[in-house]
Amino acid sequence: MRILVVEDERRFAHLLARRLEDAGYGTGLAFNGSEALQRIDHDSWDLAIVDVMMPVMDGLELTRELRSRGSVLPVLMLTARDAVEDKVEGLRAGADDYLVKPFAFVELLARIEALTRRTGRKRRLAFGPVELDVTAHYAVVNGQPVDLTPKEFELLECLLRSAGRVLTRSEIKEYVWGFTFDAPTKVVDLYVHYLRRKLGKAGGGEVIETVRGIGYVIGRTRSSNGTVGDAKNAPAAAAATG
Repeated sequence: MRILVVEDERRFAHLLARRLEDAGYGTGLAFNGSEALQRIDHDSWDLAIVDVMMPVMDGLELTRELRSRGSVLPVLMLTARDAVEDKVEGLRAGADDYLVKPFAFVELLARIEALTRRTGRKRRLAFGPVELDVTAHYAVVNGQPVDLTPKEFELLECLLRSAGRVLTRSEIKEYVWGFTFDAPTKVVDLYVHYLRRKLGKAGGGEVIETVRGIGYVIGRTRSSNGTVGDAKNAPAAAAATG
């Protein structure tokens, strides 16, 4: 599960992201609403934790903009403002929950779990013979279970969620290991090798394509003239089901 932390106080943002990563979540950071919109447009997220008071575009403006676009991304709003009218304003702007600072981290985790249950985000991803159930945390190829390590599982989830789009090694590293993970991007190549080997042995074929000089992709197709097409137009396009 990926959580976007939108908070202008950088020290607090990094601390919160690190705690969430320790709890098993993938994280990303944005330091104002405008930056958050760019990250939401570019990447796939399961939840946004949004501070209200921010420069450029505050949390209320960000949430209203998301809802006006038809986004159903769950938003958990954080703020030091604890008046009832402030909470009402946040919820009416489109937030799904509202937590007042300071807060106990265990309460934040409980609210994240509750939001995940309520929103019912589709948790099953598939492309060709490869299927992934994010909730039950299992992978199958041609109907047969495949034993993946936690990082291999997250790597496959990352690629399936962005099926048809080439991901850079840096993007994959941030998704799987978190932005605080300090290691060369070659770790991505190593884990892609592990994942390919397991999927291949299970009959999954070569679903992960290397894009030289950039990164990796699942679901990119080539036409008869050698041009590259989008997976959403291919017969075996990646699917997400509930």
